[in-house]
Order: sequence, then C-alpha cells, then structure tokens
Amino acid sequence: MRSARKCLTTILTALALAGGAMAADAPKPGGTLVIGSTQVPRHLNGAVQSGIATALPSTQLFASLLRYDADWKPQPYLAQSWELAPDGKSLTLHLRKDALFHDGKPVTSADVAFSVMAVKKNHPFQTMFAPVEAVDTPDPYTVVLRMNKPHPAILLALSPALMPVLPKHIYDDGQDLKSHPRNSADVVGSGPFKFKEFKPGQEIVLEKFDKFFLPGKPYLDRIVVKINPDATNLLIGLERGDIGVLPFMTEPTILRRAKENSAIVMTSKGYEGIGALSWLAFNTARKPLNDVRVRQAIAYATDKGFITKALNAGFAKPADGPIIGTSPFATQDLAKYPLDLKKSEQLLEEAGYKKDAKGERLSLTVDYMPGSDVQGKNVAEYLRSQLKKVGIAVQVRASPDFPTWAKRIAGKDFDMTTDIVFNWGDPVIGVHRTYLSSNIRDIIWTNTQSYSNPKVDELLEQAGTETDADKRRALYAEFQRLVTADVPIDFLTVIPYHTLSLKKVHGLPDGIWGVISPMDDTYLQ
Repeated sequence: MRSARKCLTTILTALALAGGAMAADAPKPGGTLVIGSTQVPRHLNGAVQSGIATALPSTQLFASLLRYDADWKPQPYLAQSWELAPDGKSLTLHLRKDALFHDGKPVTSADVAFSVMAVKKNHPFQTMFAPVEAVDTPDPYTVVLRMNKPHPAILLALSPALMPVLPKHIYDDGQDLKSHPRNSADVVGSGPFKFKEFKPGQEIVLEKFDKFFLPGKPYLDRIVVKINPDATNLLIGLERGDIGVLPFMTEPTILRRAKENSAIVMTSKGYEGIGALSWLAFNTARKPLNDVRVRQAIAYATDKGFITKALNAGFAKPADGPIIGTSPFATQDLAKYPLDLKKSEQLLEEAGYKKDAKGERLSLTVDYMPGSDVQGKNVAEYLRSQLKKVGIAVQVRASPDFPTWAKRIAGKDFDMTTDIVFNWGDPVIGVHRTYLSSNIRDIIWTNTQSYSNPKVDELLEQAGTETDADKRRALYAEFQRLVTADVPIDFLTVIPYHTLSLKKVHGLPDGIWGVISPMDDTYLQ
C-alpha cells in the first residue's frame, strides 16, 4: 500500500513538473517588442518597393496569399489551398472567408486581383508577375491567375515580402500607387498588426489587430521599430534591454561582441530566401574589362579567404557563383578562382598587358556602394593593395551618397564596383535581372555590367518556364558554369546577416524569409 502511494506521488509530481514546463513554454500574450534597425524605409508598402527596410513593417501590416517554411515549402496564409494547372499556365487559389482588413472590410478575390496587377505594374521586380496576363475572380473567395507561359516562380512570388494583398477600396482611387499617401499614413492591411504611427527615419509603431484571421494571434500587443543608422548604438540598446531584436546585423565588431554576450541569442537562420551576395562587378563593355582574361586575372588575384576571415572576422562565407549555396538551384560545378598570382599574371600577359618601368600593366578605378565599410570601402581598399601585386594600379573612387553611386553604376560610368545584391528566393525574381542581355538598362540592380551571352539568355529563358524541378536545376547548373567562366562578376562573400535577440523573445519567424515574415507567432516570456 505504501509502495502504491509512493508510486502515485511520483506520478503526480512528474505530471505537475511537466505541466509547469508546458506552461512556461506556452506562448504568453501581451507585451511590446522593440526591433532595432539601421534600415530607413521611405514608406511601408511592399507592393511598390523592394528591400528589407520596407519589407519588415510591410509583412506585419499586409497579409500575403502564402508564407514559407524553413524547407522552402509554401504554407497557407490568406489562401487556404491552391492548384496549379497541369500546363502550368493558371493558378487557382481558394481564400479564407474570415479575413478582414484593419478597417473591418472583408478581404475578397477583388482585392487579390487588384493587388497582383498592382505589383506587376509597380514593383521593381518586373519578372515576378511578367507572365500573368489576367486575374479572374469567379466568386468572392476564388482567384485564378492566368499566365501566358508556365511560371515556376509563381508560388514563391506570393510570399509576404513580395506580394502584399492591398485593400482595393483604398488604393484603387486613381492616384499613383508609388506615391499614394496611404503608403505612409493610416496604412490599412489585413496582417497581424495594424498601423499606429510612422515617424520617417525614427520609428514605426504597430499595434495588435484583434480581429486577425488566425485565432488567438498575434501574441504581442505592439511592435516598435526603432531606426538608428549606428549599429553600435542599437547593440547597446539590446544589451541594456531597451531593444529586443536586431535583425540584418553584419558588422564583425557587432557580431563578435554579441557572440561573447551570454544574454544574447545569435542566429544566421532566416536569410536563405533573401540570398545576399557581395561581389565585384565589371563593366564588360569597357576596355580592358571587355577581355575575359583580364576579368579572370582579377579573380585569381583576389583572396576571398582574406576578405571572409580578416575583413569579416570569419562570420562571412566565400561565394563562388550567382546562386547562393542554400538555394535548391545551387551547384558546386563552377569555374572557381582560388588565389593564384602567377596564373593572374600569366593571363594578363596573354591579354597583351606587359609591365612598364614602374611595374604597372594597366590602371582601373573601383567604386563601392556607400553604407557598409566592411563590404564596400574596406574591400575596395583591399583590392587597391592586392591587385598592385600583379601590376594593376587601382584608384578607389568614393561616392558621397547612395544616389551618386547608383547613378554612376546605372549609367555605366565605372570600371569595377563592389555591390550587394539579393537572390530573392527564386532565380527568376532575383538572379535573371543581372545577366539577361535584354535587361541592360540605365537602372541600378539590372544588368549594369553590360554582360551579353546568347547561350545564357537561352538558358534563363528556358529555366524561367520549365516546371520540371530536375530539368530546371540542370538548366541553372549550366547557367552557373557559363557565368562563372565568363566572369562578368567576381563573387566574393555570402553576406553574414545575423539576427540578435534577447532570450525572452520567442517564436521569431524561422522560415526562409526570417523577420521579413509575419510575427504572429512571436511572444515575450
């Protein structure tokens, strides 16, 4: 009897402990999450603006049709289910019937149809919805996207940061969507948080939407985005507890300090979809960089190990190709350029560039994108000293601000430039733009290298419509081999984006889009 009582007591104690643990782990509603950011958004509408500055608030304010998990698989959001036609030319989506905009009006197929065409017309990523010719709305909760050709990136294009669903009754008023006043004031979406206040360059305040379509969510009462261009000041705020989360941190001094602080949780997860690469771009239309041997020589003379280990303190990883290694379409079968100064000089000799009395073969200018000393200025200065070893005299040209740099590069007024460019999930969205000869335009982050290879154009055209995953991977593998052999770009590093957070912050988005995803599961413990 005594033994049975003891056994019962043990069981009850275990159950009580388990219950306590479950209660401690259960999401706790309430509280304000302060997010620190160096990024300065012009407005809050991701339908007409790319980039992480806008995406962070936009994905909280506006719900999208789908969201993505850590395995690159689409998950229901505003769309409960969907079917892609066998020929790949139409996508039917079935909407939730309980979703409301923040002003109480229901989200319907008319809003989705308006939004898709608005993004197609106004978003800088023209390839995202280029094949979409029309959007049918057979009933208020069914949407059919009609395409003129198969579009294998269509589901990914419906992600939170790329395809916010806008309220038609607000934005379809004849005003230019890019400069619409409701992009910045009294913003209305159907996401987990609603607009409270936006002080440009200072802060964004969002409050819980208590009629959000996912029951019991979001857990947080409020999100405040504090904007400060000084990452060190933001880190001090995190250390003091004034800030709960710092996303998109890359500076080695910041990362090293955070890594040594046991009160801070640090992760590089959640940036797979963004796919940020640092590279050295060449103006292939200008001598001597129109000669592939000169471009290859520069690649052989560049020590990626020094850039990743010394300049980035070991937090960055080397990049070898146009598609980031975490992408399902990446390949290791690339033309690679390990440090080899003899090979570099041999190629320069073959190209006809002999050393003069001063030991110089040729002179070039390198620009860098303002905003990040580590990925820009420091790399440019390193190239000046490194390329001197093979007889290339390099002048570093600074730009006073981003618009000046962008104008120079878009106008092809450069020899070489450092740059940071995102894959944006699917190559159709973020990769094609850099290499298609049809996209040689006077706009930044297009094919500003003036690179032209008919075979690359053909491969990208085929890959952009191929619906068989294995065949598509093969096409992109061949594309990567050609581009790395042609070297219109010398790929340097994978940008070491990290998210830093306090231990009390739980449930941050862990899919491929990280914090530029809805934070309806985030809570404070």
